[in-house]
Amino acid sequence: MSRRLVSLTLDTLEDLPRPCRQCVYWELDPVSAERACASGDPGLEKEAWVSQTLLEWGSCGKLAYVDGMPAGFVMFAPPAYVPRSMAFPTSPVSADAALLMTAHVVAAFAGGGLGRMLVQGVARDLTKRGVKAIEAFGDAKFGEANEGEEGCVAPVDFFLSVGFKTVRPHPRFPRLRLELRTALSWKSDVEYALEKLLGSMSPDTLLRPVRPAAATRDSLT
Repeated sequence: MSRRLVSLTLDTLEDLPRPCRQCVYWELDPVSAERACASGDPGLEKEAWVSQTLLEWGSCGKLAYVDGMPAGFVMFAPPAYVPRSMAFPTSPVSADAALLMTAHVVAAFAGGGLGRMLVQGVARDLTKRGVKAIEAFGDAKFGEANEGEEGCVAPVDFFLSVGFKTVRPHPRFPRLRLELRTALSWKSDVEYALEKLLGSMSPDTLLRPVRPAAATRDSLT
């Protein structure tokens, strides 16, 4: 099976799962996001955010395709472009880092290294732009019943499994950091393991968040 990473554009935005195309959790502050969902068109708001970020800053996402099918994606941007980032108890994001906003992988590919491949793609992109690190807010209670967690916040264990370190602890939303020189030093054995996994699969599902069904804390790795 062939796999490739591409940058998020207004065209590839259509390959995000429908709920994610309509989600402005990260792109707007909490009040504006609620207003957009209640009375506006959040899909248009998201498209406008992607367009502005592309024009002013550059690539703000990566998508992974397996045999031409979307299999996972990540989105990232400077914290100044992400109003929601200031709403977390462990904010702000460090001045020398970009924020990895969210990450999703098709359930059929969970555990095969696709999440790490996406993060490494982000690292390569940001290194060329002089960014020193990636930071993220993780959900320490991802998947727990009655916690009301947002599906847009990836589990802490995912970030830890791909090399992030906790820089500001919190019982629910710790802030984590990955130095880009660490990400770029990963070995090719991850790609080999993924190749073996993909060789035994015939995926026929559309891209969707990992959260539904029996999601686990390390299901993105």
